[in-house]
Amino acid sequence: MLFALPPATAPAQEIGGVYAVKGTNFDGTTYRGKATISLTDSTNCRIVWETGGATSVGICMRNLDAFSAAYALGHSFGLVVYHIQPDGSLEGVWSTADQSGAGTETLTPQAAQR
Repeated sequence: MLFALPPATAPAQEIGGVYAVKGTNFDGTTYRGKATISLTDSTNCRIVWETGGATSVGICMRNLDAFSAAYALGHSFGLVVYHIQPDGSLEGVWSTADQSGAGTETLTPQAAQR
């Protein structure tokens, strides 16, 4: 008699840390910068983006291979939804309230500084 074992699942990768940001605005122009994700527990976090001379802050949450963040930038607020890639990068789309269109963004984890 054979017994089937449940498939082994890989442990969730650590999501906190510093990321290089590369994105595209609604009009197709590009931007770069840095994002820092600080975990508050196993699924929730804070995120700070520094791009194009501006800083935006938000809250974030992980659910399996999905990662989302709500953010404030000046008097606007928005939402970004990322898909966690096998290499640890985050690929997503974002939008800002009361504007049509969407931008794209990739966060690439940076090696820890020693």
